[in-house]
Amino acid sequence: MFVLHVALQGCLRGDGVAYGLTADTGGHIRYLLDLVRSCAQDATVDRIVVATRLFDSTLGDAYAVPEEAVSGKVTIVRLASASPGYLPKEDLHAEVASFADGLVSWIAAQPTAPDVIHAHYADAAAVAARVEDRLGIPFVFTAHSLGRVKAAAMGHRADADPRLAHRIAAEETALARAALVVASSRDEAEVQYAAYAAYDPGRIRVVPPGSDLARFQGAQPCPRVDATIDRFLRAPLRPALLALARPVARKNLAALVTAYGESPDLQARANLVLVAGTRGDLDDLDGGMAGTMRELLALIDRYDLYGRVAYPKTHRPEDVPALYAYARVRGGVFVNPALNEPFGLTLLEASAAGLPLVATDSGGPNDIVETCGNGLLVDPRDPGAIARACLRILDEPGLRDRFVAGGARAAAAYDWDRHAARYHALLRALGSAEPPLRDPRQLLICDIDNTLVGCDAGLSAFRRWRSEQEGLAFGVATGRSFHSAMAILEQQASPRPQVMITSVGSEIYHLDPNGVSYSVDRPWREAVSRGWDRTAVRAALSDLPDLVAQGPLEQRTHKLSYFGDADTVRRVRTRLDAAGLPASLIHSHGRYLDVLPPLASKGTAVDHVRTLYGLGEGNVFVAGDSGNDVEMLRAGRQAIIVANFSDDLASHAALGHSYVARASHARGVIEGVAHFRKTLAHVA
Repeated sequence: MFVLHVALQGCLRGDGVAYGLTADTGGHIRYLLDLVRSCAQDATVDRIVVATRLFDSTLGDAYAVPEEAVSGKVTIVRLASASPGYLPKEDLHAEVASFADGLVSWIAAQPTAPDVIHAHYADAAAVAARVEDRLGIPFVFTAHSLGRVKAAAMGHRADADPRLAHRIAAEETALARAALVVASSRDEAEVQYAAYAAYDPGRIRVVPPGSDLARFQGAQPCPRVDATIDRFLRAPLRPALLALARPVARKNLAALVTAYGESPDLQARANLVLVAGTRGDLDDLDGGMAGTMRELLALIDRYDLYGRVAYPKTHRPEDVPALYAYARVRGGVFVNPALNEPFGLTLLEASAAGLPLVATDSGGPNDIVETCGNGLLVDPRDPGAIARACLRILDEPGLRDRFVAGGARAAAAYDWDRHAARYHALLRALGSAEPPLRDPRQLLICDIDNTLVGCDAGLSAFRRWRSEQEGLAFGVATGRSFHSAMAILEQQASPRPQVMITSVGSEIYHLDPNGVSYSVDRPWREAVSRGWDRTAVRAALSDLPDLVAQGPLEQRTHKLSYFGDADTVRRVRTRLDAAGLPASLIHSHGRYLDVLPPLASKGTAVDHVRTLYGLGEGNVFVAGDSGNDVEMLRAGRQAIIVANFSDDLASHAALGHSYVARASHARGVIEGVAHFRKTLAHVA
């Protein structure tokens, strides 16, 4: 396989990248270089090329070199475009046509054409679309950051800045044209992209980046780095609140300085260390970075923070582990206050180095903190919340220890080899995927967590069994969102479902003929919308005691999710009935409560799919393990309860017709299907 990456912005080179050298030389370059190095280890990948702009600049001679070998399989190719000099991303749209012409000519001169193009940022996607039009090579898209998100974060109207409006238009085109969109987090896939007219959730995959965390685990202090910071501080042995980010407005470092400056308690407990890129004279900084640095210096002066804030001018890439170690040995905290963080690589690095986190609740940190349990999320626009979160970690040793222990899981959870395996599976599927069954004779719908997955050996047996089933359509029904469900299924190498019933039956997705992307079941969406007043339901429950909302990503258009016990569920039902608001309540595991439209449930969703396929009830198998499967199991004539069930499922009064398997997880599903097929054969 030959993969061509296109990345136009920033100062891209194979090694020695000066991150922060320009406003566009940031984390996306680190992501891209780590990605291609990891992908090069795959024996099925023959060649990887990164195409970027060639330009002359005082920023360095390397960017005028037409070709740079990164490794045996990886090469950076620099192609000229209309403008000879370095350009910020806001001006790159004018280079799209000329760069695309050069790229088409370059491809034509190669022994073989790329199998797929991966475009990074919207202008690269515009190039890839032109190449696809002329050469027929499909492309995938990674946005890295989005114009609409930037506009919202900065409080700007998207159409107020012509350059930003152009970027957003290019992003709309990229989302409409790309064969697949690779996102780093659920927030990106489900919230950020949803602001676009071309949003199509079924063509987006959440594939969290890996991270080369080995050099951060057990990172040791460096006397030179320590001295660079300590020279600013009167009490250098105090805990350090460390922020490491380019000085651009989106990174919101000013809110962190404000939080520190307005909290005498925090000033008494800790120093603030701002590592804001690498700079010489302020006037030489690129773009808006000079203005951001002046704002930070003005805030330090306003709050008279001299001797308590360090802001070194430079650091080397190899110094970063030592910066984390500096904060760790002083019992400090890593703080990321960005208005939006698409992923959050520095959070993983800091965690691997042994630091607890305080991070923005906008973007990828939601996934990282949920997965690793390594810190606290805060509203980045609330300096008081930032200060309180920092103080809480500093003042609660047990909490700090728990977050440090959670951070140790980051290396396993965010692994580049795992990322590359999923990424390559998706790329290969684009060219050789199996289409869904058009006229299945039978349908199997499984819950995911603790039914289909949860036992590696059982899932391996299920994969073999599934491959032998002719005429059987396979689907899942889960409380997870589409992207959360797809991520766990692909991580576990599950057979690809033909139908995805997600968010406790409130959403349905069908596999497209290309065998990779999915389409929303719009008739089902229209059906469950009838009689559903989400705003009124949420308002009616807003002041109910002991009812605690789950995280923002668990709230869907047709689902409100809470924590609560059985008594809380009864009070929710009473409150909604009194308000005349119809809704379906699903309670599971003794603590999760989902409030859905009255028509929505796994059971009604399965019946909708059965009708679409023209199948009788006797040709449908359903399998589950917990309380949120009750409606599906109750409605299914051939219901399977796996042996590892919870919520007293086997003794549920409405499930007496179910088959309770002796085997657990996916093996129990296989056993249950065999039982019902035997019964059907006997009846026949």
